[in-house]
Amino acid sequence: MKKIAIVIPARYASTRLPAKPLLEVKGKPIIQYVYEAAKKSTLAQDVIVATDDERIKSVVEAFGGKCEMTREDHKCGSDRIAEVANRHNDFDYILNLQGDEPQITPEVIDMAIKALIDDEAVDISTLVRKITSKEQIENPNCVKCVFDKNFNALYFSRCPIPYERNANEADYYAHIGIYGYKKSSLIKMTQLNQTPLEKQESLEQLRALENGMKIKVAITTLNPTGIDTIEDYEKFKKLIEG
Repeated sequence: MKKIAIVIPARYASTRLPAKPLLEVKGKPIIQYVYEAAKKSTLAQDVIVATDDERIKSVVEAFGGKCEMTREDHKCGSDRIAEVANRHNDFDYILNLQGDEPQITPEVIDMAIKALIDDEAVDISTLVRKITSKEQIENPNCVKCVFDKNFNALYFSRCPIPYERNANEADYYAHIGIYGYKKSSLIKMTQLNQTPLEKQESLEQLRALENGMKIKVAITTLNPTGIDTIEDYEKFKKLIEG
C-alpha cells in the first residue's frame, strides 16, 4: 500500500501578519484548526507540520501534533515540504496543505488526494472553484485556471482567462492553493530552476507546466479563506465565535 502524508508548512515570520499560525480563536491556534482537519482525512496516513520556528513546534507538540524542523532559508512552502519528504523513504504521495487555511475540510483534502492517486500519469493535483463575481475575475490576487476536458491544467494566470470574446460563453475558475504531489514529482520540481512564466506571473505551479509536468484539477464548491491579514483573522474569529 502506498503511503500518503500531509505536510503543513508553517512560518512564524510572515510579513503581513507575523506569528499567524499561533493566533488563537476560542483558545485554539490557527495551526491546530488546520492540523485537526488534516487528521480527519480518510486517505492520508500521516500529518506533519514543517516549520523553521521552535515556538510553532512547541505549540504543535503541546496539542499532540507531529512537527519537524526545517531550514530557515527556504523560498517557498514546496521547498520546505520537500526537505521533510526527503527524510521519509516510505512516503509515496505528499499533500501540501497551507497552515493558514483553518476553514479547510477533510472532504476537500481527500478530493485533492484522490485526483492525484487515481491517475498514474499525474505529477501534481490541485483544486479550483467556479467564480462568477466580476470583481474576483479581474482581481490579480485571485488566480484563475483553465483546464482541458480531462481536467488537466492548461494554464494559471492572474489575468482573467479565458478571454471572453463572445458574451456569456466563458466559465471562470479560481485556483485554491492546495497541492498533492507524487514524491518524485515534488523533488523534481523543487530542483528545477525558476521559469520565465513563473517569474512573470509569480506562480510556482507554472514551473511544473513549463517543464511538461501534468497537473490534475478537481472542482470544489468550497471557498476557504486563507488568513493573510489581520482583517482575515478578525473575519475568521467572528465566524467561529459568532
